[in-house]
Amino acid sequence: MTDTTHPSEGDLAEIAPADLADIADDMAAAAAQFINVVEAVAAANEPDGSIAILLLELSGLLASGAPLGAIVDVVPHERFEPDAGAEPAVDRLRDALRDLLGPADEYAEVFDPYSGPEVVTARLSDDLADIVADLLHGLAHHTAGRSLEALWWWQFSYLNSWGQGASAAVRAIQSLMAHVRLEVPIDVDAADPA
Repeated sequence: MTDTTHPSEGDLAEIAPADLADIADDMAAAAAQFINVVEAVAAANEPDGSIAILLLELSGLLASGAPLGAIVDVVPHERFEPDAGAEPAVDRLRDALRDLLGPADEYAEVFDPYSGPEVVTARLSDDLADIVADLLHGLAHHTAGRSLEALWWWQFSYLNSWGQGASAAVRAIQSLMAHVRLEVPIDVDAADPA
């Protein structure tokens, strides 16, 4: 297997077609699995088992997405994004997740650890729905046979949105699980930075 973590630009031209296609296919499979599981969790409306399932799926998705941050920038041949179709509708999913999670939905998060310690209120339902929307957008390209475009989108959105959202959600869910398993009460008011 060719090392794609630190190739020169000349090397990238030689390895890009096969290696990037493999990464795109792996990412498409991970995206489809994540979307299916999150939709099933939201539809089942069983809060007790959902948190553990979400932790596993988010962790798996982050592992699948890590190569996107490690490889050089993916640049599509056309240098513009073809229309991927209508934006994914995730509002019903967001609402179902919000209902499922109840008061555990909202948590405090450091917005950007490198630009100052600004603490903001975040919601797991928003994180999960936004991740699903980003993944669906890339899947639309992949399904249409535009693997490089899909990989570009997943890489861009991993660095810009869904990677950060998934990391924040994992931290929140790990904390939630620790509170539940160690029988430490959750102080909802303390989680609100406002």
